[in-house]
Amino acid sequence: MDNDLHYLVASPAWLNFGTGQRALRAVAVVLMVLLGTYTVLEAADQPMSRDQALAALADKNDVEARRLGAIGLGNSGRMEDVPLLVEALRDPDIEVRGLAEQSLWQVWSRSGDPDVDALFQRGLDEMNQRDFDEAIETFSQIIQKKPDFAEGWNKRATLYYLVGEYEKSVADCEEVIRRNPAHFGALSGFGLNYLQLGKPEQALD
Repeated sequence: MDNDLHYLVASPAWLNFGTGQRALRAVAVVLMVLLGTYTVLEAADQPMSRDQALAALADKNDVEARRLGAIGLGNSGRMEDVPLLVEALRDPDIEVRGLAEQSLWQVWSRSGDPDVDALFQRGLDEMNQRDFDEAIETFSQIIQKKPDFAEGWNKRATLYYLVGEYEKSVADCEEVIRRNPAHFGALSGFGLNYLQLGKPEQALD
């Protein structure tokens, strides 16, 4: 469903089932950067082409290159680059893992259609303002306009969860996974919804 830190206070369930841990992990990555990896941030100010980012992230011998590659793919990556970023989630370096996770969300949040992207941003703003009914309508419009855009389904799944429509959220999670099998947020969403629906065995799966 969603890893956005804006929703830490949206529902106690997010705190109980992983969001707090994700927040702590994100803070740890930021602290590590602030405490010594200034070169990554400085170099990241210089745009890296997609091809350069792909090559850098695949460099097993240079951790600085992999960090920059992960950042670069967040800016320029495409859906076909997702497998490499997913692989980077298991990188030996904690910063590479954290940067790859954030870059996956960036890639997933780009529809390739400026009008849909504008609607997507409006929906995010409505979520941040807790206008959940309006946000559901906005993401429903996105789904109608671009049904292959998995993140539109994922954001609506998040919203359905937050308003207690767990069956609808599960259905949207299924649509996400159909389009983006690597979407760990939707997998987490399945678990959260099944717990709320009193189906712990399915949640465990």
